[in-house]
Amino acid sequence: MATSSQDLLEAQAHVWNHIGSYINSMALRSAVELRIPDVIHKHGKPITLSQLADALCINTAKTNGLYRLMRILVHSKFFDKVIISHQEEREEAYSLTRASRLLIRDEPLSLVPLALTLTDPAFIGPFHQMTEWFRDECPSAFFTTNGMDHWEFAAKDERLNKGFNEAMAADARFMGSILVQDCKHVFKGLKTMVDVAGGTGEVSKAVAGAFSGLKCIVLDLPHVVARMEGSENVRFVSGDMFEFIPPADAVLLKWIMHNWMDEDCIKILRKCKEAIAESKINGKKVIIVDMVVDEEKQAHELTETHLLMDVLMLAHYPGKERTEREWAKLFAVAGFKNYKITSTLGVNSIIEVFP
Repeated sequence: MATSSQDLLEAQAHVWNHIGSYINSMALRSAVELRIPDVIHKHGKPITLSQLADALCINTAKTNGLYRLMRILVHSKFFDKVIISHQEEREEAYSLTRASRLLIRDEPLSLVPLALTLTDPAFIGPFHQMTEWFRDECPSAFFTTNGMDHWEFAAKDERLNKGFNEAMAADARFMGSILVQDCKHVFKGLKTMVDVAGGTGEVSKAVAGAFSGLKCIVLDLPHVVARMEGSENVRFVSGDMFEFIPPADAVLLKWIMHNWMDEDCIKILRKCKEAIAESKINGKKVIIVDMVVDEEKQAHELTETHLLMDVLMLAHYPGKERTEREWAKLFAVAGFKNYKITSTLGVNSIIEVFP
């Protein structure tokens, strides 16, 4: 079948676009490191290029480079470009979007730690070893690169451990605020909950704050909870989820299951089932906050995010992002009778799993 020049040129453009996709991430990282969102926010109104360059202490010879960085970030919808009038002259200026407001460092729901950690060389490096990983016996490209898995590496590398914990805490604060605002029904009636691998406990703090009668236990590895201080309603416990999960009315697994292969997920779920076995309430359950891939029904951008995260799992962990059918199989094998999926959390869903 003959291929026209136009078809070839479109194919070339598609190839070039994907070759350069990483540049979007790196441009965003540069903007966060330069604190561009913070500067615009502090300015209090749209900021011109010269004002932005002055505030950032940019080398004047590189002002055009700043313009080019902002141009791609405007195209990526991290900033808006507006026209302002000044002394009868019209000039272009930049303002924040909803996305870049999440990249202001001092905002309660800031995702800056997540943006910096997931674009860090430690996270990008394993992708350079994926070809080798497909031919070796290692469980992940991260293992191929470092000779150990992520958790062993983090226990030995304070910088990665700190950055990863801050990233997960940022995401947890964001998700916790949404959960207590839009998903209160999920926690209604619970008196105790274990937040498995809950890190710094941001979700537990949010949930316990919204439900005065609910007491939460945050379970995580020793190097994660070593410096954590509890409160009346939230306490931290050092332990291994594969060995023991404290008893409670509910067990929360936020962004945990996608790190693990099916066999390990089944082990975790069985430990969760043991943890809620003695609960006397009718609504005892496992609460999973994670992604549910549905390429047929989801919007293209949402599916793309899910598939990107799935390949991130491929590079760093032995886990994956799962479809509903894959989730259902895990629940059945682990001995659970029913589940309910609520798709109201953007790229994530809430899955309530009942014994």
